[in-house]
Amino acid sequence: MSLEPPTYLLSLQNNIRGRPIPWEAVVRAGHITDADLKKIRSVDKVRKEQRRQTVEADIPAFEALLLGGNGGQSVLDSAAKRVDAVQYILVLTRDLIDDVPSLLSALAANPRPYKPFLPLLSQSSNPEDPTPLLASSVLTRLISSSLGKSKLSSDTEEATTKLFTYLSALAKSSDSGLQDIAVQEYSSLLRTRLTRELFWRQRTETISPLVDILKTAAGIGRNGDEASTLWSGASSIRGGIDGVLSGGVGLQLLYHVLLVLWQLSFEGSLVGQDLEREYQIVPLYTQLLRYSPKEKTTRLLLSTLLNLLSANSSSLLPASALARLPALLTNLRGRHLTDADLLEDLDTLTAMLDEYTKTQTTFDQYAAEVRSGHLHWSPPHRSADFWRENARRVLTDAGAGDLPRLLADIAAKQWQDDKQVLAVACSDVGNLVKAAPELRYKLEKLGLKARVMELMTEPDESVRWESLRAVGEWMRYSFET
Repeated sequence: MSLEPPTYLLSLQNNIRGRPIPWEAVVRAGHITDADLKKIRSVDKVRKEQRRQTVEADIPAFEALLLGGNGGQSVLDSAAKRVDAVQYILVLTRDLIDDVPSLLSALAANPRPYKPFLPLLSQSSNPEDPTPLLASSVLTRLISSSLGKSKLSSDTEEATTKLFTYLSALAKSSDSGLQDIAVQEYSSLLRTRLTRELFWRQRTETISPLVDILKTAAGIGRNGDEASTLWSGASSIRGGIDGVLSGGVGLQLLYHVLLVLWQLSFEGSLVGQDLEREYQIVPLYTQLLRYSPKEKTTRLLLSTLLNLLSANSSSLLPASALARLPALLTNLRGRHLTDADLLEDLDTLTAMLDEYTKTQTTFDQYAAEVRSGHLHWSPPHRSADFWRENARRVLTDAGAGDLPRLLADIAAKQWQDDKQVLAVACSDVGNLVKAAPELRYKLEKLGLKARVMELMTEPDESVRWESLRAVGEWMRYSFET
């Protein structure tokens, strides 16, 4: 899939191409040789066809110019003290490998194709520094050209890992232009299972910033009640400017981020469960799907969900039902969608979720929510009938999957971003004690009584209220017995 080059990078490259470089002074200072300069001038500021013919007439000479060889240095190493020359050569290198495929093949086949470029990634901690930006562009092109092999060489794996680390810093930037460079270069690299596995292995660096971009686009602020908003679907991604969504995220950046995660979703069995556990990907994608502004973003959202749910049906179908994805899929049909692939994925997802939901009881829904590790005010929590019919089953049924222990694990966390979870957990504990008082000792053994009493001093009003109610149930039955 070919994407338009990032505007930020194109502007930077054009700016550097227009800079006058005092090459004779660079030669006199001993930074490059006369022979180096002759090769540079033979391919600089000439028509593409002339450049191609010049390079193809002597591929080994240009390979040696860029990578070194026969005991000689790369021109990038020899010119290292002249930042202007290094940046100019990096732009020229990218032009050469784009215009002359045979040179790209020769460089990729070299035993050390990345050696002159990798050190440049760590030259500065400033994400706007042009040198590492330009080096990342060359490295991305070199690495992506060598990905057809069944196994990554140790050099390619090392280079890819370091490049992912560098790009992750760009993705964390507040500058959308830098973010887009990172995301587009990620996409160029994620064409194979091997690089997707490397990307996943570095997910704290690589994926977390992308999820942050999606949360911003979904209208979920960093300092707000993120998880609660995800499950309630109470935000909107629509912005006030054409092509710009909530939080200033551009439509193209959103599309490119979704494209990267779509590529990753082809390793669904590897990544699906942890994407949900660590990033709540299903409710996040459901929220984005609810307000998706274009068919192209809707297509990627649906296709990614289909890949993940197909590979992780036992864990992600319950999460989808909790996020109210089935109802949303029904509503999507009213949007007059026309893309054939999108409609096919919509039909497949709808059928998959219909098959799942028609067999689920209210107890199954509650159990799935507890097993997800996240609670919200879904209907069972406030239903007296549910607790009257199911409290003993929750506390005694081995087939329920040890729900009390899981409830205790949830209540034990601090939930700084979503205090609602603690309020729901306290409410559940109180309802269990009220409906099955003879079994409250099971909850006490798990430390839930002590934890609920501790939460009576919680600053959040809803948590204090629900914990007080739960303790009240314990006290009432303690007095009665």
